[in-house]
Amino acid sequence: MLQPNILIFMTDQQQADVIQPDHPCLTPHAERLANEGMSFTSTYCPTAHCCPSRATFMTGLYPSRHGIHNNVNTQTAINYDLHEGVETFSQHLKAAGYRMPFTGKWHVSAHESAADRGWDVLDPPYKAGSFPARDVDRWAHVPFDEEMPPRRPGHVQRPGWGDFEVYRTLQDTGERAYEGLNDFQVTQRAIHWLRTEAAQEDSPWMLWIGTIGPHDPFNVPARYRDLYDASQIDLPASYADTLADKPAIYQRQRRQLWDQLTPEEVQESIAHYWAYCTIQDAMLGEVLAALDDTGQADDTLVIFLSDHGDYCGAHGLYLKGVPAFREAYHVPCIARWPNGLANPGRQEDSLISLADFAPTFLELAGIETSQRPTGASLLPFLEGRRPDAWREFLCTQLNGVELYYTQRAVFDHRHKYVFNGFDFDEFYDLEKDPSEMTNRIDDPAYEATRQRLIRNLWEFAAQEDDHIFNPYGTVALMPYGPAIALGP
Repeated sequence: MLQPNILIFMTDQQQADVIQPDHPCLTPHAERLANEGMSFTSTYCPTAHCCPSRATFMTGLYPSRHGIHNNVNTQTAINYDLHEGVETFSQHLKAAGYRMPFTGKWHVSAHESAADRGWDVLDPPYKAGSFPARDVDRWAHVPFDEEMPPRRPGHVQRPGWGDFEVYRTLQDTGERAYEGLNDFQVTQRAIHWLRTEAAQEDSPWMLWIGTIGPHDPFNVPARYRDLYDASQIDLPASYADTLADKPAIYQRQRRQLWDQLTPEEVQESIAHYWAYCTIQDAMLGEVLAALDDTGQADDTLVIFLSDHGDYCGAHGLYLKGVPAFREAYHVPCIARWPNGLANPGRQEDSLISLADFAPTFLELAGIETSQRPTGASLLPFLEGRRPDAWREFLCTQLNGVELYYTQRAVFDHRHKYVFNGFDFDEFYDLEKDPSEMTNRIDDPAYEATRQRLIRNLWEFAAQEDDHIFNPYGTVALMPYGPAIALGP
């Protein structure tokens, strides 16, 4: 098999649902890509947070092995850089002769840039490790108002912190309306490279395009906002969830922050979020047109996906982080490769992890490494074959975002168990309750299933060197300990 070119278009904080054919969000270019390729409809990130998910994509490892657990560009980082000795697929592809143009978001390491890991960065120079010496200093000259002014629509008030802006409508800029967004510059650099450099050499290439949207705040030009009638948007089914049977931190986030938004503002936020996703789709369309113009589309594997999702009103919540609901973990994923993908137009429902892409790229390039991946190659799926043994469950690893928690989830297509070291656990029957409204953690009818999932979780923890084995009395809180899986 000839080594294909590879084009990765990774958005930031995009729900999987918005690219489904029956979804109200307008994504015609993703729909075209899916019709010409295939959709992996059950793709999940390991952590609902940018840095650990992107590190997993780049390495094929879970956070317990690559070392990135939260945002690397703040003083609250658990680790600032990948563990010593951890390899990225980009290093190997570069050494194997691939050209490696890179534009957009990196967010894998604080003290290394993409260039340090084999990429040829197209962006203006970036200084790694550029965050405040002390995060608290940024508020040193911000006045504090004892009496809060009236709350502005789309804003959440936070005394002493400043408002959190959820959404805003911007003026249109340029012919495309979105030319003032940073993502426009990112995609234009990629398009320029495709049109001027992609076909200049015989060597294969991998192009990375990392956009920031639809990450909060959902600030979008009016032309795209006006594509959606907010008054006709249904609130998420789970918006009615009181969270009474969920961990208290979920309840606190909603009551302290997001319940300030009226139901009409939630509808507006969704309209702005969908508009932002439509903008990402328009930029994807421009990239695909440029690829077509090079004559290399048939020999190029295109991957469209995101690093994690956003609640955007589901369960009355926003953003991502410690809640373990599907909307933050389930990500879009489409693959197209005309000369290498069998039976285009397919949907594959097997459980896919962001850890599966590094092994896929290495196999496509014919590269073997000594680094044992957490994930597995997706090449059999691309070729229309189902692997002899594929995972039947997936696990997550969250050690907090900028506040620290220990949370692990394990799920299959039918059930989901969530271990919350900071509060009581969760269990959902996903077949009967796909919106995860009812926590059945104490329902005896599911006891055998809970044991099975906990056994799977411990097996995965042992395999991935996940340090949740401490037997001390105040921390050994999982209802069944590791002996359920690892004992004689």
